[in-house]
Amino acid sequence: MKLLKKANSNEPRSDADKINMINAAAEAYGQFLTALGFDWKSDPNSEKTPLRVAKAWVNDLASGCFDSKPHVSTFPNDDEDDSMKYDGMVAQLSIPVVSLCSHHNLPFTGLAHVAYIPGEKVIGLSKLNRIVDWFARRPQIQEGLTMQIHNYLNEICEGNKGIAVVIECNHSCCSNRGIKHSSTMKTAKLSGVFIDNNDKSREEFYQFIATLK
Repeated sequence: MKLLKKANSNEPRSDADKINMINAAAEAYGQFLTALGFDWKSDPNSEKTPLRVAKAWVNDLASGCFDSKPHVSTFPNDDEDDSMKYDGMVAQLSIPVVSLCSHHNLPFTGLAHVAYIPGEKVIGLSKLNRIVDWFARRPQIQEGLTMQIHNYLNEICEGNKGIAVVIECNHSCCSNRGIKHSSTMKTAKLSGVFIDNNDKSREEFYQFIATLK
């Protein structure tokens, strides 16, 4: 089986591959628990834990590593009357983020806010949610997730005039270990008109987010 060179990369697997991965991972996780001194086979609440953990990783927590990219419907941004061609912002806010820190394999969760100024194409609004979730379901750092979403949207939103991605998450690797704080990490990647100081799009985007508070 081809290995993922980076934890947040993608290599689609067949259903048969996934079953083999789950079985191998369950056996390895059982050995992990045994190495930590747990008699998990004798505990009715833990005897199936290795299998549950393996299924969760393959089917949910890291599914973005193993599933094919979501189909993204695009539509021409045109109209017989050019004055009606949409040139404003398209924003989808408060998209749930469920991901894993690649340093400690502990969850980080929160929200993503994404926007773009369309050019030749607009995309189905629900697809923004699917794109965020596909990239989020991988072990990674939040900075990398922000860049992946931005770059992918920049690729599929043909002729766009700007892309904006803001992610705000709480990391359990901070709240559950180390100094044990519950602070929120925010990351942002903006391009095009969103970083043009003479354009009001960035201000408008952040105002959209502020109204959610």
